[in-house]
Amino acid sequence: MSEGIETTTDGPILEVRLNRPKANAIDLTASRRLNEIFSAFRDDPQLRVAIVTGAGDRFFSAGWDLKAAAGGEKSDSDWGVGGFGGLNYPRNLDKPLIAAVNGIACGGGFELVLGTDIIVMEEHARFALPEINVGVLADAGTIKLRRRIPYHVAVEFLMTGRWMDATEAKHWSLANHVVPKGQSLEKAREIAKQLASGPPLLFPAIKQLLRHTETVSEHESFELHDALSAVQKVLRSDDLLEGARAFSEKREPKWTGK
Repeated sequence: MSEGIETTTDGPILEVRLNRPKANAIDLTASRRLNEIFSAFRDDPQLRVAIVTGAGDRFFSAGWDLKAAAGGEKSDSDWGVGGFGGLNYPRNLDKPLIAAVNGIACGGGFELVLGTDIIVMEEHARFALPEINVGVLADAGTIKLRRRIPYHVAVEFLMTGRWMDATEAKHWSLANHVVPKGQSLEKAREIAKQLASGPPLLFPAIKQLLRHTETVSEHESFELHDALSAVQKVLRSDDLLEGARAFSEKREPKWTGK
């Protein structure tokens, strides 16, 4: 464990656990360590899916460590190449990320959740962006939340710093799954195993296409589709032929990632 961050691997699945008593808050050093972990995950061909969670059952993460802030850390510090926690704006991280939200995720902790692709939330967990109460701009939350939920809901959430429980998060599709207390990691692992057994080239293609077409028209999206490297790898792959053969032969495909 380094800087209160634990990592374990199960074959192609990486698990990242914040274990920083009392609230799994993240200071500058921990953020840089998370950036190193997610960059290494991106670059390791053996790893295909990552799960992010917190230790205990009260906090996923309380976000920025305000004790460190009071001690002199600045909000515009160099948090690492992917920003605070490594997932604000990661570079070319085209592998699936799953959040197992085991408790409160607020401030930068909620922004960490917003940086993942699939969110499993325990029924007692809650979200908030309380930065408004301490005069800090929740920059990543402000940019991302409007793209996830309706404008008026996002603005109220940002401007009041109020709490959102699991039921409301599921209503606004901020959580894929809501599970009983203590079961988020189990559900996340179930999903991760399903993804890890899938065609390796497809997930980078899906994430690249989603990212590059988020704000462009449908027509332009198809032009971008043809230009993306991950898409071209799929179109020229042996796996594309293998999928068709396996279907016609009524067997499970044997993916090679080639």
